[in-house]
Amino acid sequence: MFKNLFFKNKGPISISLIGKVCNFASNTKDNNSKISDVKNLADSTIRDITFFNSAKYREQASLTKAKFCITTKNLIKYLPNSCTPILVDNVLLSLSQVTKLFYPTSITDNFNNHLKVVKKSVIKKNNLQVGKNVLVGKNISIGKNSFIGYNTIIEDNVIIGKNCSIGSNVILRNSIVKNNVHILDGCIIGKKGFGFFPNNGENIRYAHIGCVLINENCEIGAGSTIDRGSLSNTIIGRNTFLDNQVHIAHNVKIGENCMIAGQVGIAGSSIIGNNVMIGGQAGISGHLIIGNNVQIGGGSGVIKNIPDNAKVIGYPATEIKNFLKEMRNKND
Repeated sequence: MFKNLFFKNKGPISISLIGKVCNFASNTKDNNSKISDVKNLADSTIRDITFFNSAKYREQASLTKAKFCITTKNLIKYLPNSCTPILVDNVLLSLSQVTKLFYPTSITDNFNNHLKVVKKSVIKKNNLQVGKNVLVGKNISIGKNSFIGYNTIIEDNVIIGKNCSIGSNVILRNSIVKNNVHILDGCIIGKKGFGFFPNNGENIRYAHIGCVLINENCEIGAGSTIDRGSLSNTIIGRNTFLDNQVHIAHNVKIGENCMIAGQVGIAGSSIIGNNVMIGGQAGISGHLIIGNNVQIGGGSGVIKNIPDNAKVIGYPATEIKNFLKEMRNKND
């Protein structure tokens, strides 16, 4: 279950105030209701408000425990009777406005002017090896026997485990790094994701209140970028290795023992299973599910779900045997 670890929640907030923000008229009996948080469909409780903007998530919607749901008229039928719908014209716009109420500091990633050098007492106590020009922010924990390279910035809200190696020119924020993780030079981890939508000639950003969680024994290749989650966390599973210049977008979940080659891009909210191998320069669209033991050939474009144990290649990515058959037919 998603838990917001780093951003301060301004709730509870009355449904009447939320109604004003979303420009809807709530039932009179609900006006005094207090909402504790805004969460996704799966993680919501009876104290929360959620959102539902695509029938693709109708199963999660039918099981949600949220007290209120921002949605549209054609999706009401999928919600349980215990969840009161809030009908709006633009779900994402309303979600952005509501999330700002609860988490006003989560929209932007401004430069922190309170960064300081690592204290010598901390270095000595934890047996750290720290290069020159390393700066750290607030709410930072660095485990024993870890290395931090030159010119690296560890901004606010970062937990680093034991025996980790953080390269030079790395930027970390809003992230949890478990034990025995290697992050190579030039990575940017925990910045806000590419989360916005066009509205009346401008781009409206929505909040990113999640974090990046990198589990034990992982390696993140040089120049890679991992965005923090929006209403859930971005997760890299245990013993998963990323090559250089890989981009992992917000809310992506990658399983254990995966190998992802250079210049791969995985779009937001896709879920990658365990023991998955992805060849270089492959692209995976958002909101997809890639099964366990899947192999994706280099340069492939994945635009639909892939079942367990499949081997795919090409654009759009298809089973290798079908791809080879098509190539033979073209050459005949």
